[in-house]
Amino acid sequence: MAAILLATGCDRGAAPRAVGRPAPAFTIHDGAQTASLAQYRGHVLLLNFWASWCAPCVDEIPSLMALHRQLPRLDILAVSIDDDPGAYERFLAQYRVDFPTIRDPSASVMHRYGTAQIPETYLIDRQGHIVRKYISAQDWTSPEIEQTLRGMLSQP
Repeated sequence: MAAILLATGCDRGAAPRAVGRPAPAFTIHDGAQTASLAQYRGHVLLLNFWASWCAPCVDEIPSLMALHRQLPRLDILAVSIDDDPGAYERFLAQYRVDFPTIRDPSASVMHRYGTAQIPETYLIDRQGHIVRKYISAQDWTSPEIEQTLRGMLSQP
């Protein structure tokens, strides 16, 4: 049992193993749109995994939208693992989500990134490397996060 806990927990601490590595490539088709990591090459990307039924995910949406307005040069892609397309669409309409989202009900991309619990967000640099992994809901308007992101955006 301890080995299982160590194996699953090793990507969730202060220094997750994914940091510094190339972000896993992905392409998601949800029937209405397509998103891929390749389309963000050369951009700073926040890749957020969430679901409409996840209370912490719901809690962080307002600050993620505020961040999107504060740092419009920062690309955000929110990948929902909702099974129900209607629940997903209702959520987007109710909260007036104003950044790109796509639905991946199989959660295949989330699992490729090593995410076991949502919300979880990856900061990916212009070269496609994972710089930071944010575990659980965040206040995306906090001075520390904003400083980190502004620093990333100022780098070539």
